[in-house]
Amino acid sequence: MLTHRTANIGLCLLVVTALLVHNLWLTLPWWIFLILPVPYVAALVWGACTISSDFYIPVVCAADTAEKKIAITFDDGPLEQHTPAILDILQREQTPAAFFCIGSRIGGREAILRRIDAEGHIIGNHSFSHHFWFDMFGPQKMLAELQQMDNAVKHTTGKRPLLFRPPYGVTNPNLAKAIRMGNYTPVGWNIRSLDTVAKDKTELLERIKKGIRPGAVLLLHDSMAITAQILPELISYLRKEGYCIERIDKLLNIPAYA
Repeated sequence: MLTHRTANIGLCLLVVTALLVHNLWLTLPWWIFLILPVPYVAALVWGACTISSDFYIPVVCAADTAEKKIAITFDDGPLEQHTPAILDILQREQTPAAFFCIGSRIGGREAILRRIDAEGHIIGNHSFSHHFWFDMFGPQKMLAELQQMDNAVKHTTGKRPLLFRPPYGVTNPNLAKAIRMGNYTPVGWNIRSLDTVAKDKTELLERIKKGIRPGAVLLLHDSMAITAQILPELISYLRKEGYCIERIDKLLNIPAYA
C-alpha cells in the first residue's frame, strides 16, 4: 500500500540509486535529478486529497460488509436555513444520520444541536472554524480547533465527539499528528454526492444512486437547499432497493463519543 512512509522510502531509494549510477557507472544529465521528486510530490498531493487513501493516516470510509446497509452523513451545519428541514424529514422517515458540525456555527444554534442529539443522530467533529487555510495549521493549532469544537458540543449536549471528519476531506502529516494526539477516529466517505455544486435534483440523485453499495457512507451537506429537496426521494429509493439505513457508529462498529 502506498503511504507517506513508503513514499518517503521510495524517494530515498530512487535518489540513492540515481547517485550511485551517476558516480559509478553513467553520468546522468542534470535534469534527471530535477524530475526525480515529481512522482513523490504527485503522491503527496494524491494522498492529501484522497480521503480513502490512508496515505497519512487510516481513515474509515465504509463498512466491510455484503449486507445492504448504508450510513447517511451531513457536513457543515448546524444552520437555521436547512438543518431543521432535514431533521424534519429524518424524523418523519425514522432515519438515523450523522452530522459533522462546525463548532463556530453552534453558538446561537444550540437548540438545533440539542435536537440532533435528542432525535438519536450522531454529532461528529468537523473542526471549529473550517478555515480555508486549516490544512496549513500546525498540529497543535489543529488539535486546539478540534478540542474547541468538542467543548462547544459538550457544553450543549454533555457529550464529547470521537468521530472527526477533516475539513475539505484533506489530510496531511500535521493533521495525522493532531488526530492521534486527540485520540479521534477519522471518518470519511465512499460516496461523494457533490451536492454543494449540484444544480439539478435529478442529476444529483442519479449520481448518488450510481455509488450505492453495501457498507457505503454517503456524504451530504445540511447547508444546501437541494439536499433537503432530494432527501425524501433518496430515502425512499434506498428502502425500495432493500437497504437498511444505519447510524454511522453502528455501521462502522466504532464509538461515537468519549
